[in-house]
Amino acid sequence: MTQLFRPDDERAPNERPVAAVAPDRLAVTTSVGSGVAPLYVSCDWGIAQPKVRRVVIVIHGRLRNADAYFELARQARAAAGGDAEDTLLIVPQFLAAADVAAHGLAPDTMHWEWIGWMGGDGALGPAPLSSFDVLDAILERLARRDRFPSLETVVIAGHSGGGQVVQRYAVVTRGESRMTDQGIALRYVIANPSSYVYFDELRPTADGEFAPFDAARCPGFNDWKYGLNRLPAYAREMATNTSAQALEYAYARRSVTVLLGSDDCDPAHPALDKSCAAQTQGAHRLQRGLAYERYMRMRHPSLDHRTLIVDGFGHDGKGIFTSPCGLAVLFG
Repeated sequence: MTQLFRPDDERAPNERPVAAVAPDRLAVTTSVGSGVAPLYVSCDWGIAQPKVRRVVIVIHGRLRNADAYFELARQARAAAGGDAEDTLLIVPQFLAAADVAAHGLAPDTMHWEWIGWMGGDGALGPAPLSSFDVLDAILERLARRDRFPSLETVVIAGHSGGGQVVQRYAVVTRGESRMTDQGIALRYVIANPSSYVYFDELRPTADGEFAPFDAARCPGFNDWKYGLNRLPAYAREMATNTSAQALEYAYARRSVTVLLGSDDCDPAHPALDKSCAAQTQGAHRLQRGLAYERYMRMRHPSLDHRTLIVDGFGHDGKGIFTSPCGLAVLFG
């Protein structure tokens, strides 16, 4: 096997080519161009799957190790007692340019810089497609009743960097309407992300309240992916026809569950976003998640979102998703 990085390579762990590229391919086409996204799929979804009633889409973290997340999804399905015939698993893979080069992938393979896909930024190539466009394309395919006549529920879940994708997508999604038009329920499960999208300039204070943040202390604190300023193209297209307030209220009405590890409270965690924009939301992931829960309930007292603490786990995607709480949320 070709060695993809030297043993003494001191780059961040995510700034190295992935060990494995997903074997399946999904064509993604929008007004800005087209490309192909790699993904893992647990059955042949190119033919009719009349037994499939549930689909669980899992988004990998910053390491882009979709193979590990696909195996995690299969383990979680087995632990939940799920039937492989009625529960389809999908794990898309958002590759970096280095992955394409290292594995000699076709030029139409979608790829980003190391982490741009987490916020829905446009790909570097072959066209400036968003990671959100990939999710739209997956949902569009699942909405085909000739292939999935029995489909009832789709869950989009992500841990860490993947949780960031899911939270942002739940704010600006265009694909959800394809599900609702077909009577298919769509749920979002967000686990241990480093940050969230805020809908105004309020941020948590030391006393647990919220106050307008002084932009002089961090000029980009309210830029996307932390707020609604300087939106990426995918989200700008949404905002052209939808006000910021409408985006917030649509998000508040969606089925959203946030899972937080009780021990994910290390402000020095190596994979924690330590930018000043992220720091305005709290010192660590647990604090940021609990603050965001208070923020949303302050603005929407009848909010139906759930924020659940998973006791005994830190920044551990496998632990979170295979815990009794995680299994219930994913497969219940």
